Order: sequence, then C-alpha cells, then structure tokens
Amino acid sequence: MSRAQAESVIKNIIREIAQECATKGQAVSETLVAFMVKAVVLDPSNEFNVDRTLTKEDVQKLIKLCVDRLMDTRSPSLDTVKMQVYFDMNYTTRVDFLEEHRRVLESRLQPVIREITDSRARTREELESLYRKIVSAVLLRSGLGSPTDIAVVREATAALQSVFPQTELGTFMSLSKRDKERQLLELTMIVTGIRLFNKECGKGGEGIDDLPAILNEAVPATTQNVDGEIQAALKCAHKYTALIEKIHSGSAAEGPSIQLLKEALINTREHEAFLRTVLNDVISCAQQVELLEQQLAARMEQLQATVQSKTAVPTAQVYPQFIHLSQLWSGFQDEMVLLSVLSNILASLEPYTRGHREVFSEEVLAPFLEGLVIKSDEQRMQEMSDPDQRVDPSDFRDFDWLFPETTKNFSKLPLQYKGFCGWALGKFDRLLLPGNPDIGVLRFRDHYYAFSSKQAAYEFAQNIDSFIHMVAEGAKKSPELIQLLALHTQFATITPYTQGKDQGKMIEKPVTKCESGTQTDTHLLETNIAKSYEWNEWELRRKAIKLANLRTRITHSVQTNLSNMRRDNVAQVYLPKDSTTQTKEDNYTNVPKPSVFLAGLRGAGMSEATVMTKVDLTIDVNGT
Repeated sequence: MSRAQAESVIKNIIREIAQECATKGQAVSETLVAFMVKAVVLDPSNEFNVDRTLTKEDVQKLIKLCVDRLMDTRSPSLDTVKMQVYFDMNYTTRVDFLEEHRRVLESRLQPVIREITDSRARTREELESLYRKIVSAVLLRSGLGSPTDIAVVREATAALQSVFPQTELGTFMSLSKRDKERQLLELTMIVTGIRLFNKECGKGGEGIDDLPAILNEAVPATTQNVDGEIQAALKCAHKYTALIEKIHSGSAAEGPSIQLLKEALINTREHEAFLRTVLNDVISCAQQVELLEQQLAARMEQLQATVQSKTAVPTAQVYPQFIHLSQLWSGFQDEMVLLSVLSNILASLEPYTRGHREVFSEEVLAPFLEGLVIKSDEQRMQEMSDPDQRVDPSDFRDFDWLFPETTKNFSKLPLQYKGFCGWALGKFDRLLLPGNPDIGVLRFRDHYYAFSSKQAAYEFAQNIDSFIHMVAEGAKKSPELIQLLALHTQFATITPYTQGKDQGKMIEKPVTKCESGTQTDTHLLETNIAKSYEWNEWELRRKAIKLANLRTRITHSVQTNLSNMRRDNVAQVYLPKDSTTQTKEDNYTNVPKPSVFLAGLRGAGMSEATVMTKVDLTIDVNGT
C-alpha cells in the first residue's frame, strides 16, 4: 500500500469514528479522533501490529475501541486527552495571538478602507460623504469610541480637521491606492494621539476607556484566579499521590481504583502545567502594562512641555509625539485582548477537570485519607534538602552527576520527563512524583534526569535502560503522558507493540521501511570545458587572419523599426469623426441645353463665296 493510500484509509477511519460518535450524541473533533486512534494502536493490550496492513477485522476492532473510549464520559484519561487537544489548538505565543488579532481587525476594516481608496468623488455631497467615511475608518481602527456615538464622531471630526481639512481631499484623491492606505494609517495614529492628549488635559476623551486603570484591576484579579486554580489542582494531586503511595505500600486493604487514581493524577498535573503556562503569560502582561504606563506618563509630560499654552506648534515636533502616544495606547489594547484570550482559555480548561473531581469527591476520599499524611511538593523538597540525601558521585564513576554549586545555569537544565522522577514512573507504573534537582541531576546520553530521593537516583542509575523502557511502556498505556512528559522524540524512534503477547517489547532501533531510489551521477567531478580550444592549426590560422582583417575594418550599424531604442513604441491618434451637414430644404436648378445649327457649311463651289447661317435652336427650360 502506498503512502497516499494509507493516508486515505486513516482519514476514512477517523471520519467513520467521528460519525459514529455523532450518532450516539457525542460530537468530537477529527483532531481528537486522530489522537485517540494513535493511543489505541500504541496500547499493548490491544495487540495491534502496525508493521502489516490492517485487515477489515482490525479496522472494525480499531473503530469500536476508539468509539468506546470516546464515549466514556467519566474517564479522566479521555478528559486529559481532550484538554491537551484543546490547549494545542487554542493556545499559542503572545506574539502569534496579537498578530492574529491584528490580522482579523485589518480584514474587518478592509471593506471600509477599500470604499475610501476606490472612491471617485466629484461633487460636494460626494466629497462630504467621503470625509465622513474617513472619520469612521479612523474611529474603527483606533478603537476609541463607537462611530454611531454623535459626541465621539464630533470629537474625532474636529481632531481630523485640525490635521486633514476637507480642502485636502483633492490631493488625497490624486494619490495611489497604497499611498492612500498609508496616509489613512498615519491620520489614524495622529488623531488618536490628539484625542488621548485632549483627554489627559480634560478637554475631551468621549468614549475612551481608561485602559491602564482597567488593566491594573484585571491583571491582579486574573493572576489571583489562576493561582487559585493552581493551588486547587495541587491539592488534588497531593491527595491522589498520597493514596497511590499508600496502595503501592500495601497498607491499604481496600480503596478506590488505582488505575483511575493514576489517570486523575495525570489529569491534575497536566492541568497544573497548562495553568502555569497561562500564569506566565499573565505575569508578562503585568510587566508589559507597567512598562507602558511609565512610557505613557513620560510621553504625556513631554507633550505638555512641547505644547504648553502655545496657539501654534510646528507639526514636525508634535506629530511624531502623537504617533508614539497612539502606539503606546495600542499596546494597552493588545494587553486587553491578550488578557481576554487567556481568561477564556482558563475558563475552558475547567470542564476537563470536572470528571475526576466528581468521581473522587471529598466524601468519597475522606474515609481513605483518615490518618494519612498528605505531603505537598514543597514538603517533599524540604525533606530531601538535607546534604546527606545528596548523591555521592564517587558511587557512580561511570555517570556524570550535576549539582547547583558546580553547574552554571543549573536551574535552566532541560530535565527529562518535565522534572518528574523517572524511577517513580517506572517502579510504580506511571506514578508522577516531582523530582528534586538538589539531590543531583544525572546526565545520560545528553539527557538530564531528576529524582525524588537518593535511593531512587541510585536504583535508576543501576538499571537506567530498563527504567527508560518501563516509562515508555507506561506512556503506551496512558498516551496522554507523551505530551505531559515530552516523550515525542522517544516515541519517534520506538516501534509500537507488535502482534503476540511475547513480542510486546520496545525495539530501540527499529528497521524502518520506505520507498527509496538512487541515481548515479554522470560526471562526479565538475566539468571544465574550454570552449575556445582548437586542435586544428589551420582553424587557428583562419581565426588569426580574421582578427587581422578586422583591424582595418570600420563597424557599421543599422537600426530598424523593430530595434528602435530597444523598446516598444506606441503612437495614439484620434480617429477622424464621421461628420455630415444638413441644409434647411432640398432644391435643385435646371439650365437650358444649348443647341446651335450651322447652315451653309458645304458652300456653293469655287465660284461663289460660302455663306454660313447660324440658327439657335435652344429651347427654354419652361418651354414645351
């Protein structure tokens, strides 16, 4: 089967799974279905063999397993997968967020801008209409008030007239489309700066919200909200971790399902990781707002010093300051947009954590938590901060151990498994325990591993390949760990489970198959052909004579119509018009036809003289 056919089969499977889920009342995205297909294929218990073409029975089995998993509404594992898919599809960097926002804003403004740039106004009414459209475009782009508010429109019109009076419309109309768009943008920034400055002076500011004050309230509130969500997630994670440790120690005779507890723990840790990402962006917003406030205050003071009580100020001095003021205000607007997007993402993540909180409510867990010491991440770190708990590098001379006092940028090391203990992940089958780098970080094959205890570090170092293999096997059972622990590169070099229960081990260096081809080069070395080389001496003699003769020749050139100045010449003339003359009435005139008869021309011979007689036989026109 070719690659294109395989992709077509996979797309059909994904589409069929999505349709079957929709018929059962559960709408799922194709991205989520594709992730679930990979998860089912990777799970060793499903015994899929990806090294051969899937049969019809395999496809039906795959579809059934995927639909069953997707329809399980009380599965913490499915909630984690949905949360990961949502976050990947809706979250990006602040730069990308703002670029997308500006792109959407410009696309919405394009019809208004196009109507202005394409206008061919001539009459007075058309020019006034064009000027009103320019005012509306300035207001829409600046975001300072509504174009339907009369007070806002009047203020914006007054500010625009001080910069761009209506008498300048003729010059504006003569510009190219690109220059018109550039001038509209510049006018928007200048008008925005003027209105902001007037608001600061108490002479205007209709429809302009106090964004710095709003942000100073919204940013701390959002930070507090995110921090509260993080603490709630950590509280759940600490409970689940304590219960799992109790069950693994054998001290719990009965208790909740350890499989569900581990899936719930993975969900809370993934939720915590996403919340910390959002919190970092909110902190960046706070820092940016503080910087913008300082720049805004400095710019207002400079404008006050420039304008003061002067009736006229050179435009070269004040316009650049208005433009900079507008750019600063755009920064506040960007932070408002970014904060709104982050708040929406924060609210959208909460439903994906509701499932395990309903399954493991306070009433359900209370009997199992009695007398159990629940340790927080900070307490675990403090317990292992004793110098006696640190790894002794002399015990493992074949390994490289890193410590804070001996390693530069120790806190920025890219820890494997996102800082979780690899020993706990392998030893207790997907148990997420935070690693303590102060114990010592193991560097192995350019990867850095942190551990939850000194004993964990020693056991992991003694059987490092085995533990790495067990972590990968655990990620196959819970594919949401691939993203949480950043195992994408590891799974790129490991073949999935092959058919047969005795063959379910990972192969570190798989034999990959692909279509390939080779082509032999005709010339391995670079060609070096001398075009002027001649082996015939008579040919050389002929060329020499030709060159000698050219010394006594004069070069002449002729230019034809086709080669005139090497360019296309076009002449445009006005074609002659068809013209006619029409008189008042048609008339005509007849003249008599002259008729003269000459008699006696033959004469009477030689004896008598010839006498010629002329008779006028002309008949009058009116005669009959």
